[in-house]
Amino acid sequence: MSDVLNRIRSRPRGEWTRVQTKELPAIADQVVDALQSSIPAMSAFLQEIDREDAQWAVEQALHAALVHHAPESENSGNPGNTDTGTEAPGDNVTAAVPIDRARRQLFTALMGEEEIPESRLTELARAARWPLPESVRAIALASPSEVPQLAAALGNALVSPVESELCLLIPDPEDDREALEMVLRGRTAAIGHIVTLNEAGSSVRWARRLLELTPAGAPPGGLGNNNQDGKVLFVDDHLSMLLLLQDESLACALSSRWLGPLAELTPRQSERLEVTLLAWLESGGAPEAAKTLQVHPQTVRYRLRQIEKLFGSALRDPRTRFELEMTLRGRRLLGQIRRQRTRAGRRARAVTSGIRPLGVAREARVNGL
Repeated sequence: MSDVLNRIRSRPRGEWTRVQTKELPAIADQVVDALQSSIPAMSAFLQEIDREDAQWAVEQALHAALVHHAPESENSGNPGNTDTGTEAPGDNVTAAVPIDRARRQLFTALMGEEEIPESRLTELARAARWPLPESVRAIALASPSEVPQLAAALGNALVSPVESELCLLIPDPEDDREALEMVLRGRTAAIGHIVTLNEAGSSVRWARRLLELTPAGAPPGGLGNNNQDGKVLFVDDHLSMLLLLQDESLACALSSRWLGPLAELTPRQSERLEVTLLAWLESGGAPEAAKTLQVHPQTVRYRLRQIEKLFGSALRDPRTRFELEMTLRGRRLLGQIRRQRTRAGRRARAVTSGIRPLGVAREARVNGL
């Protein structure tokens, strides 16, 4: 391997980009052949995965090594840059654009931010060595990771930064949670739902939104799998939360619309009745609600009589009950998220000022926690 790298690095400066864009695929193919023929364990492993995935992983490793040892004259002023900056007249995108740049362009095109002709999409996919799949699944990461290794482990994933997060697109994903959790072990990540290729932007958007709703601390609703200080969250597990909180102002508008009868009560009285009403709507009966709230069934029945006086016959309407439950669930989720953000803000202020904040009033709680 070192001989291969030394031979490539010894090329004249003008040939450096050509080596990266044209010769690495062939060299990677030779390396895979060598590994398969000389190492029995590697041969068995390569039989279990697609050769194209193995070749791509080797190619990325070679690419990273070349960039790390690139002549200073090639990277001066822009360390680590592998883009050519210009495309030679008459060259197609496959010959002119390095793989990493083509992959970023392909990722942007798949996000649907601009109209891309199908022919251009196919050309970018060829340049990126990323066969267009039928379906994809997004992953949003809270912090940078070892991109080539992680992308290869996830099945030749497409990688690109999206604002503050690093995002990946897994081609033709299987719904194997254990495998994903193993690969993402120790990282905080949100995994989007599986969508068709033309809806890739949706999977990325909701994975990022779930990550946004998960500040440092416990995941929303106390859900999520913790693994060595990392949290792996699945959009599929939080669909109702994302739907309710896709616009926080609408969630607040729902509260104003449906919880008007509680407006004249004290915050403590309102909180108790909201908690009881939600427990009753979720469980379907007073005994079940009492178990949820860990109070006596008679306490629940007494509160339900108060609620019935306030809401009247509306509680017997299925649509009203549905909207009330949706409203109360939204308030509970918003309360949890706001408390997490408040705690995070307090910790940040305490660190920067060196003064521990005092006298913070307790927020009214919707979910009784």
